[in-house]
Amino acid sequence: MMRLVLLPGMHGTGELFSEFMRAIPEPKQIEALYYPNDVIWSYPQLLRTVQAFVPESDAYYLLAESFSTPLAIQFAATKPANLKGLVLCAGFASSPVKGWRRRLARFFAPLWFNLGIPKIVLNQLAGPNASSALLAAVRAAIAAVKPNVLAARARAVLACDATAELSKIDVPILYLLAKQDKIVPPWCLEEILRIKPDVNVVAIDAPHLLIQREPQKAAVAVTELLSKLESTKRSLP
Repeated sequence: MMRLVLLPGMHGTGELFSEFMRAIPEPKQIEALYYPNDVIWSYPQLLRTVQAFVPESDAYYLLAESFSTPLAIQFAATKPANLKGLVLCAGFASSPVKGWRRRLARFFAPLWFNLGIPKIVLNQLAGPNASSALLAAVRAAIAAVKPNVLAARARAVLACDATAELSKIDVPILYLLAKQDKIVPPWCLEEILRIKPDVNVVAIDAPHLLIQREPQKAAVAVTELLSKLESTKRSLP
């Protein structure tokens, strides 16, 4: 049975994984971690939550989306006994915003989230031709989180640096690249590949919310990697 643990984006909910979870073929056991929507937790606090959430005795794979990718890197660097592989989706090891833009983003983050996500940002997340159902689901997921919590998560992203931890990971890594990503720039993947050249990259023609826009393609990429790893494991003496 394929066992997969999912870590969500900045919205912190597993609800936006629903189509992807259905697209993964049986037999499977998939669990999504939910972050609190009314309490500010740092990456170290979230790391302890991940450590408490993952299976204690069963082998599993970990998939992290965007905001959760540095968290997943930090977790995998601790070399958990039963972690067999890591999937990073539209992710980064260090802040995807640098220089003066980072200082500006830190200043305006509370204002953006208190006023609500502008349509232009929503389009960058989900793509300009996203379905009304997906846009409504994304709006609902964001609206369910207190603005100060979202702002704190944005500041955590802007300050993050998990590059040292990335070099310590010894399980296979798959990176799902959103080819139309307007949020995470291409150099984020380049940075990851400089540290871990053996990362397997699958590029999918999708915006930042890759898993939500292309759940079937994402499920195929993840299933193929996991099946390959399982086959290799079974063939070992």
